Amino acid sequence: MELLENPVRPYAWGSRTVIAELRGEPTPSPYPEAEMWLGAHPGDPSHLVGHDGRRTSLLDAVRSDPHGLLGPDRSAKWSGNLPYLLKVLAADEPLSLQVHPSAAQAAEGFARENAAGIRVDAPSRNYRDASHKSELICALTEFHALVGFRQIPGTLALLRALDVGELAPHVALLADQPCAGGLRALFTTWITLPQSVLDRAVPALQTACVRLAQVGGEFAREARMALELSERYPGDAGVLAALLLNLVVLTPGEALYLPAGNLHAYLSGAGVELMANSDNVLRGGLTSKHVDVAELLRVLDFTPHTPPVLRGVGDGGWERYDTDTAEFLLRRLEGTPAGSPVAVPAGGPRILLCTRGSALVSAAAQDRTLERGQALWLSADDRDVTVAPQEAGTQLFLAGDGLDV
Repeated sequence: MELLENPVRPYAWGSRTVIAELRGEPTPSPYPEAEMWLGAHPGDPSHLVGHDGRRTSLLDAVRSDPHGLLGPDRSAKWSGNLPYLLKVLAADEPLSLQVHPSAAQAAEGFARENAAGIRVDAPSRNYRDASHKSELICALTEFHALVGFRQIPGTLALLRALDVGELAPHVALLADQPCAGGLRALFTTWITLPQSVLDRAVPALQTACVRLAQVGGEFAREARMALELSERYPGDAGVLAALLLNLVVLTPGEALYLPAGNLHAYLSGAGVELMANSDNVLRGGLTSKHVDVAELLRVLDFTPHTPPVLRGVGDGGWERYDTDTAEFLLRRLEGTPAGSPVAVPAGGPRILLCTRGSALVSAAAQDRTLERGQALWLSADDRDVTVAPQEAGTQLFLAGDGLDV
């Protein structure tokens, strides 16, 4: 049971207050802080902090003793690697429109780009590792996201309410083929439009969004979303693509699961994110970074659906967010009376994060107080662990894999 020191990633869309406040640092921070990474990703691993203050990379520690830290069964299952990456994400601006590959797609793409001699850190690189990147986001604040292709009747109703003449011939593609194939045809048309066409279509869409937002009603929220995106990314095809996606608003404690192939963009808010240990991102717009349309279309799942909002299921005092991904499992503890110990579920390597209040963590003869913004590494050998909130409103998150559920 060791304290973790965790890196913060300074992306432009991040917040100058959320992660700084969580870590007890002065606000505003000198630069936007977008993500705090907790794990053993080669790109930015956490460090174990010993009682003597000595720091050891968690990645190096796992590589040097996978059986001891992961357990023999997990070490064999996950090839000696920590299979998940935990993050605190804070978005003051929208992230890029993006999708993550499946395990098979990631392995093939990584090998293909290696064979082509593309540097892993090259801006044009699509696959930076050979792993999939399914993920789950649990809201800490109200959280806005675009997630997956909307059911087609709703999308046609939105596009007809907007009534943008420049887009009418394209909308007919979906009306004539109201299925995943029609969505593919419309999305492909929009994402490949010449810039000269986009420079006319996006301003026309802005005018329509202003009208629809002023009138209010069923699609006012979608109209405001598209208007805000068009102002941040003028002439970007991703603004049009965003009209095809579900706009979801999470309240704190609610979560979304994003499997491979799910087109999405986080728009605003803070959350705890848990994912397979990968950094593979294929972008489709709302960004100045590399966009590979052909590869994006190969990976995208165009099946329309309404994404389920996960509220957790009871699990021994914790709320557990179940998914079909074995590499990770997220639990949340909140509302436990101060001083009441709760057992920490056993099974493999775990990371315990405090996002509010404080807690006394006990294992064998060792006790540690976990303050807000701090995290503990629990190895496979750390058994019979309990947590006892030290004040009302304490909130904890536990990351592990899903093999024992």
